[in-house]
Formats: sequence, C-alpha cells, structure tokens
Amino acid sequence: MSQMKGKRKKSSLPKNEFLTTRFTGRKRRMTSSLRTDYTLIPNQRYRRSYRNSSKFSNTQDTDSSSQSTLGNFKTLPLEIFHIVLQYLPVKDISMLSMVSKTISNRLINYISTPTGNKRLLVQNFHNSELSVCRMGFSILEHYRCLGLLLKRCTFLLPTKERLKYIQKIFAEVSCFKLNGCMDPLHCSGLLCYGVFLQTLTAGWDELECHRVYNFLCDISNLSRRVQTVVSSKPGSARKLELRIRIFCRNVLLNHWIHKGDSAFWLSRILKPWPMVNQARLLYIIFGPACTLDGHVIWHKMIDGPTDETNLKGLADAIKLLYDIEAKEWTADDVISLVDELSVVPREWLLENSARLLILCGNNICFTFMASKAVNGRAIELARLVVFLALVCEKDLYCMDWAVKMMQKVCKVFSSPGERNNFLQSVENTFAQIIMDALQSVISGKKHRSKIAHCFHLIFLKMSVCLDAASTCKCYLFSVIE
Repeated sequence: MSQMKGKRKKSSLPKNEFLTTRFTGRKRRMTSSLRTDYTLIPNQRYRRSYRNSSKFSNTQDTDSSSQSTLGNFKTLPLEIFHIVLQYLPVKDISMLSMVSKTISNRLINYISTPTGNKRLLVQNFHNSELSVCRMGFSILEHYRCLGLLLKRCTFLLPTKERLKYIQKIFAEVSCFKLNGCMDPLHCSGLLCYGVFLQTLTAGWDELECHRVYNFLCDISNLSRRVQTVVSSKPGSARKLELRIRIFCRNVLLNHWIHKGDSAFWLSRILKPWPMVNQARLLYIIFGPACTLDGHVIWHKMIDGPTDETNLKGLADAIKLLYDIEAKEWTADDVISLVDELSVVPREWLLENSARLLILCGNNICFTFMASKAVNGRAIELARLVVFLALVCEKDLYCMDWAVKMMQKVCKVFSSPGERNNFLQSVENTFAQIIMDALQSVISGKKHRSKIAHCFHLIFLKMSVCLDAASTCKCYLFSVIE
C-alpha cells in the first residue's frame, strides 16, 4: 500500500498546477509519457487557434487576437513587411488593406513612414506627357489607386479625421496646393489631386462632401482668393485668376462621370456668392483663355464675334446647372445668371450672346427669350432673334430652327397687339442693320456690302413666319436695289 501510495503521489500533479494548466494552457515541459497526457489534452481542447496556427510560427505573440489576423505576415519583422510592400502595386496594397483591421493599421503606419511616403507620392508632375510610374501605370492611374487605398485604410475613421490624416500625408507636396506650384499651367499635380479626391469621395453622401469642400477651402484659402478676384477689376489679378481656374477645374470639376456630381461641386463654388459674382466666377473658370499663358481673355466677347470653342465651356456649365439633377438651381436662377453673364465685363456683342444661347440648347434658349417677352423687353428680344438667325446662317445651322423658336416665343405674348409689336420690332431691326451696312458701303467700307446681303438673305428666309412681313419686304427690296 505504501508503495502504491508513493507511485500515485509521484504521478499526479498538484491541484493548483493542474487548474492553471487547464484554464490558461500554460504547461511545464514534460519528459515522461504519463505526464504528457495531463498537459497536451487540455492544450488541444481549449486553444482553438492551435488548429489554425501556422507551422512557420515558433514564437508566442503577446496579443494573440490581433496577431492572428496577420496570418503568415506575423512571422515577418516589420522592416521586411515594408520591403515586401515596395514590390506590390498600389492597387494590390489597397486589396490587402481589406484583409483585416490589423493589416490596415500596419499599412497606415507604412504610408506615414518616409519610405512609404516616397514610394506612394510620385511627383513627376512637370513632364510634357503624363508620367509613367515604376509599375507601368500612368501617374493619374497611380493616384486613382492611391485614393482607393486611403479610402479603404481610413474606412472606420470619421470624415474629419480621414481628411486630417490625408492632409498630413500630402502637406509636403507643393503641387497639390492652390498657390504652391511655380508653373501651374504645365503641371499635372492638381489634376492628380483631383483624381485622388474623386476616388476617395465617390459614394459619399452630400453632407460628407460638404465637409470635404469646406476642408479644401480652409487649407487653400479658396474663399478669400475668390473674393479678391471677383471684387477687383477684371484682369488686374491675372495670375490668381489662372490659379483659381486651374484649381476649380482640375480638383473639383473635371473628373466626375455623373452630371449630378459635377453640378453639386459647381454649386459649392458658385452658391456662396451674389449673382453678379457668380457670373464673374463662371467666366473665370469656363470663359475663353489664352493658349500661351492660360490667362482669361476678358474682352473676347466684346471686341468681335467669337467661335464656338470659346463659348462651349460656359454653355456646358450653364446646361449643368439647368439640368434636373442640379437641385439647388431653379430655371429663374439660371436665366438670371445667363443674363448677368452677358454683361461680364461689359455688354457682349449680340452675336456672341446668340451663339451662347444656341449652344445652351432649346430649353434654355426658349426660357431666356420667353423671360424677355414676359418682362416687356420686346425690342431686346427682337434684336436677339435677328442675331440668332445670323448665327444660324454663319454656322450652318438650319434656319427652320430660328423660325420655329420665334413662332414659339410669339405664343408667350398675352395679346395680339404685343405680338404684332414684337414682329414689327424684328422687321425694324432687320431694316436698321441693313441700312447701317449699306451706309458703310457708301462711306467706302465695301466689305460691309456682304453683311447687308447676308441679312437680306436671312430676312427672306425668316419672312415665312412673319404675319406683317410683306410691307417690310417691299421696303427692303427697294433699299437694296
């Protein structure tokens, strides 16, 4: 019995050690097969990560819950992990960031290091063509992938914290600042910044996008700079006008696919200002600019007729605001903006105003003309109709369009008397322009004879829709003969 008791005492574990082994998984190194049975069974039963642990892992991690999400990467020192990232495309790194929160945190730390910063913030912005990165992508595609990476890495952070973190990373890139680059006209920095922001904010709700815009205004002093250019004489701050134009187009406006997104950001730029300043700012951003130095050409609409290329940007912006997706703008708002735009910096030539309306499309053109008809501005409307017909003739549009537009406007007048007065004003305008042209011919300016015959031809084409045109036609025939 004493021998048996001795053997039993030798083969059993102390009670406190057995409980420790059972509930914590810690054990002593056992040599006998008998004692191994007491330690391995609890270890396998209560440490579930044992079945999923890597066979390459020989170390015990202090934080098993976070380290287990690293997978095989937990065997690598942090320096080696960063070296591995150096060989991965940015798009693959962004996919890696979605594996776990622990991986995402490691990537955030990597981006903040000098090595990661140098690797990810490619700054070849001044090449004649868009640069190609080391992995073979264009620099624009690189920043699109970088936007996706930071979008995924900062997914769990509040919007304000996300923006602060991103600004901290980009703080040293001078070409991402409104007033940072010495040669903004030939720099793709703001273009890359815009692609990055478009990718980052895609899918965000309007409240978050409002915060993004306010944040950009704060770090760039955009509101103060806009105040400077809209309150000063046009052209007196040419360099600042150029920088605002490039910043607004390349960062905020040019990269959106859906009209609603473009209208939202354009509204953020324009809405804080009175209508007069909105028109000035619209001209700065979308108006004609010199191809050599990029400066805004303020007198382009005043000095002489201009072509469609100088008006297309303005027309596209106006159509964007008139679109149904631009919720913050009514038809009256847009028409008032067009009316205000036509006197920036001074009253435009009517031919240029007419060409802009044609480019804006039927709905905006008719609404603008109907507004003049309703407000008793029949003489202005008559002159506009004449120059709409002139633009149709010069730019080879169908004259039937101008005829139908005038017929449609005639229906807006509330009484036959108002309509007849308007038609008579159209006839008088044709007669006056032809007489002025012929008077110039008599004075020796023979090139004006072409203008006279051009307006005569236009009048003949349009007279089919004039109820009282016969008298005016006879008068014009006698003048030209």
